[in-house]
Amino acid sequence: MMHHLLVSLSVCAIALSSAPGTLLAAEEAPSAFASKAKQIYLVESKTGTVLLAANENQSFPPASLAKLMTMEVVFSALKRGEISMDVAYPVSEFAWRSGGAPSGTTTMFAALRSQIRVEDLVKGVVVQNGNDACIILAEGLSRSEGEFATRMTARAQDLKMTRSTFGNATGLPSAESRTTVRDMVELARHIQREYPDFYPLYRQPDFLWNKISQRNKNPLLNLGIGVDGLGAGFAEGFGYAVVASVERDNTRLFLAMGGLASDKERLEESRRVLEWGLSAFQTKVLFQQGERIGEAAIYGGAIRHVDVVAKEAVDIYVPTNNPDRLSGRIVYRWPLNAPVREGQDVGTLKISSGDRVVREVPLVAVTSVERGGLVSRAADALMELAFFWL
Repeated sequence: MMHHLLVSLSVCAIALSSAPGTLLAAEEAPSAFASKAKQIYLVESKTGTVLLAANENQSFPPASLAKLMTMEVVFSALKRGEISMDVAYPVSEFAWRSGGAPSGTTTMFAALRSQIRVEDLVKGVVVQNGNDACIILAEGLSRSEGEFATRMTARAQDLKMTRSTFGNATGLPSAESRTTVRDMVELARHIQREYPDFYPLYRQPDFLWNKISQRNKNPLLNLGIGVDGLGAGFAEGFGYAVVASVERDNTRLFLAMGGLASDKERLEESRRVLEWGLSAFQTKVLFQQGERIGEAAIYGGAIRHVDVVAKEAVDIYVPTNNPDRLSGRIVYRWPLNAPVREGQDVGTLKISSGDRVVREVPLVAVTSVERGGLVSRAADALMELAFFWL
């Protein structure tokens, strides 16, 4: 049986400094930006560069942020044609009592035993944050809210949100509902990227339904800094949370924070963090498209190594003043078995700032490498045996 080892090869130390040719020493690096949030994750969308992270994998109750997962499932069903905007779902007594007017929670005021079109229910969730709309959609797509919650969790796993589980469609208190700010950012990025027809609903200021004017419940839309989604939540004992996206001058940031002390602190901290992310960074190209980044060792091939490149230009969002020193590593499973085809995924370039990985880029082989002759394969086998024996 062939053994595999995760190999990491240093690419280079990448100095990004205002003075050409100078290298920023570690002790000269700027102080880290600090946030009041207990959990925070801030990402630049185009490059995927992580600008700020603290306790990003620490779980907490999503509260109303769970509605983002609810809507992802609904948007996916609409996109695939499983349902349509014109389908009407009934308002059950459970939906009316648990999320409607009798519940005392945020509601779109759905009337018991009425029929409501999916288009109105979608707006009732995205704009009004209505719990009744969530439950009605859940019961419409699945036989019960519980079954829909199972579907939410399964979909989260499909999206690599491995630390998120959901006990209901609303985010109302449930022991099963947990998430992380990192998962929430990845979910928000996915929604904005995959559902361009639906994402603009998150910035819609209001809508009129059943003669009731319903205003957007996202408190960040009124900050005047370009926020165009997504939502906010509060969980007793865990504080205030938010997931936001902002776009300015063709730069889009995604932010998730949790553990804030008040709604006022959430607003002020969101403004401060997003303004910092937009004003204190710039995009730098590290490698052009097709530029050689390094090489990977081949086992049993006609040649011993193959050059690796990225399919697109490798850029990163870096501080404009006193940028950190960056380093790059090529990581792949050794040995890489021949044959290898041109364009085949062979590894990952991991770019780090200090000890924190800020971007990961897939790497592909520049050329094909066929299987080598008997002598070449025998030599590689001996090398592998000696390596793993040691």
